[in-house]
Amino acid sequence: MDDKDREILQMLQGRFPLESEPYRVIGDKLWMDEVSVISRIARMYESGAIRYLGPFFDSRKLGYKGCLAAIDAPADRVDAIAAVINGYSEITHNYLREGSPNIWFTVIAPSEERREQIFAEIRQKTGVKDILIFASKKLFKVKVDLD
Repeated sequence: MDDKDREILQMLQGRFPLESEPYRVIGDKLWMDEVSVISRIARMYESGAIRYLGPFFDSRKLGYKGCLAAIDAPADRVDAIAAVINGYSEITHNYLREGSPNIWFTVIAPSEERREQIFAEIRQKTGVKDILIFASKKLFKVKVDLD
């Protein structure tokens, strides 16, 4: 990664232009052509330097209902149970942790009804009946822009 890549990352993190040709605008600001900007982003993505490129939205302001959840999966079924959980687009994160419970995941659904439906389906598909559900009391959002 060189200085131009770092400049592109800065633009992607906090100053992404809301234009019909955003990569051309980024290129103009960095004295590059649009194709070079896109090529560099693709290279950073392929190398793993970038894992996600897309918008973040405030799910609460859009009426979504989210929570942290955890289950205790038997060691010989962790991968199968994780695959069931990962099958839902409303699951935004899913982690294996040491201890009990061992699978922790976050759910963001358009309604409480949909969120509860997801939990019911996970119980039915996995056979794991106990899902611990942790609703947030206060949001502490940390915005991180990397240099």
